[in-house]
Formats: sequence, structure tokens, C-alpha cells
Amino acid sequence: MPEDGTIETPFDLVGGQAEVLALAEAFYDHMEAHEAELTAVHHQDAPGVIARATRERFGLFLVGWLGGPQTYMERHGHPRLRMRHGHVPIGVDLRDAWIRTMRAAMDARGISGPVRGFLDQRFAEVADFLRNRPG
Repeated sequence: MPEDGTIETPFDLVGGQAEVLALAEAFYDHMEAHEAELTAVHHQDAPGVIARATRERFGLFLVGWLGGPQTYMERHGHPRLRMRHGHVPIGVDLRDAWIRTMRAAMDARGISGPVRGFLDQRFAEVADFLRNRPG
């Protein structure tokens, strides 16, 4: 706990705004390079290139979700994750690809220690929550 008595959020432990936004970029970079099926369900600026707006929106979402500034909510309202992802057929394969991609992004950004264990668990829970297809 910091000396001022505040509780550090995952946002703080990851390294703040710049680092969380870099995590979002690493996530999509890895996706484009290694997860074609997952890339295909995202808006793209060119074939195989995730849309810049998608990257930026997810970065803002992560910032707020991890406990940082709530800019995403101010601009886009409540995330309503299940509703926003309802048009994407998410089964076990896409869920697992998403989790692999996020883990690779966290590896690339050097996220480790207790915050990594926490994030591994929370990201897996959210990815599974968004599943809307069996198998």
C-alpha cells in the first residue's frame, strides 16, 4: 500500500495509462501476427489489420476496467460487454485464442508478480463470460 494509505489498483500496478495502452497495442499486435481467426472477427482497416479505432477503444476500456480514469465510460457509456459482443459467435476456440493473445501481450509488456496472477484469472473469467456458443 502506498504511504498515503490509498490502495493500488491493477491500473497502478501495471504502470499507469501509458503502460495499459501499450498492453492493448501488444494485444492486437500479437492477435494480428498469430490469431487469424480472432483477428477476422474484429473491425479492420485493411485485411488482417485491426482498426485503429478498435485498438483505441479497447485501450480506453482497459484503462477504466483496471481502475484508471473512466474516459471510456465518459465517451461510450457503460461497456455492456455481453451486448456489444453478442453479434460475434464466441465459442471455446475464440475464448481460448483471446486468452492466449492477452497472456502473450502481458508477457511482451513484462507484467508479472501478483498483479499478473490476478489479471490472468480476471481476463479468463471475462473471456468465458462472453462465450455465447457451446464448444
